[in-house]
Amino acid sequence: MNELLRQLKSRATANARRFVDLCVAELPEYAAAARDSREYQEMLDFAVFTRTRTVDLGAGESPPSPDDLAVVESMGRRRGEDGMSFETVRRLLTLHTTATLREIGEASGPRDLDAGMRLLGWLNPQLAVAQRAYLLGYTTGVRRHLPVVARVRRFTELALAGDPDAPSYADSCGIRPHERYLVTVVRPSLEPAAPADLVQVAWERHGIPATWREPDEFVALIPDDRQPVAGALVREVAELAGQPCSVGAATGPAAEAFALAERISRVAPAERSPSHLYTVTDVLPELGAAELPEIGRWLHDLTRLLASGPDLMNTLRAYYRNDFNRHRTAASLSIHPRTLDYRLRRTRELTGIDPATTHGIRVLSTVVSRAVAGM
Repeated sequence: MNELLRQLKSRATANARRFVDLCVAELPEYAAAARDSREYQEMLDFAVFTRTRTVDLGAGESPPSPDDLAVVESMGRRRGEDGMSFETVRRLLTLHTTATLREIGEASGPRDLDAGMRLLGWLNPQLAVAQRAYLLGYTTGVRRHLPVVARVRRFTELALAGDPDAPSYADSCGIRPHERYLVTVVRPSLEPAAPADLVQVAWERHGIPATWREPDEFVALIPDDRQPVAGALVREVAELAGQPCSVGAATGPAAEAFALAERISRVAPAERSPSHLYTVTDVLPELGAAELPEIGRWLHDLTRLLASGPDLMNTLRAYYRNDFNRHRTAASLSIHPRTLDYRLRRTRELTGIDPATTHGIRVLSTVVSRAVAGM
């Protein structure tokens, strides 16, 4: 392996300069920082350092020393203090790995196959250790640049995307990542005046990471062991939004649970003060209808027919909410029970469906829920 390492060491400065120039070309934030001649020189010196230390450590197949990792961590911290985005930092690390592998391939001669494979076998775990140190430094540095709520929001977005780097970023917010969350999606009827306030309330009052996703979704990551806080948080969000909100919730790994909670929120009824977290068991017929266009069109036709009658949609909603009790339903609508009977009869005449039968309950309650959800 000696000849391969000798080649790598002789090319370290040239390879470092080529790598820095590649980053300048590929990463706008990196390029902006490199316009400062001192910053550029610092970047170049660090690129040379990583290459020469790779050769020195590779000769003995030794791990990076604490001093080596301290240098790597300090550079990551510098990028965080400068406000470089997490996406750019992650792309920077990917470019570094790709460049390192390419440089080893370029330095390898016809007889260096075994040496190259041996070097790569040693190098892979060392790269992982160094990248963890770099990200640790970055998350430390970013604390000085971004407000905590902005960092919390970024962590939430990474977790919802299933990003493997989300746990590393969590350190910058003081968040302990969890394997399972009650992911809760709140959809106001209209975008609130200050969506960022919703995220701030979730974090500062409840310690719950959250984000606002354009155009109309507040999403909270409620740890599985803190589910009781969900109801209070949702009501506060709806109160701040100042308008009816649809709520969907699902439990599981963040990305999977979010995908389901988002779908639920799109068919759940909009309520001014939500008293229930709708889950898949609550809206299974509505979900099925939303994902089958033919059923959706049929339900839409039923909605149109009901709209032609005397306040039939509100009547059915009250009827089902009051467990088919005529007197309670009539009282809640401020009408006479006989008027209620007429409306239920009119529903049957218009749709051909008896609202008191099992079939009627399944179909017409779905129609009502979709109408309340604005579908």
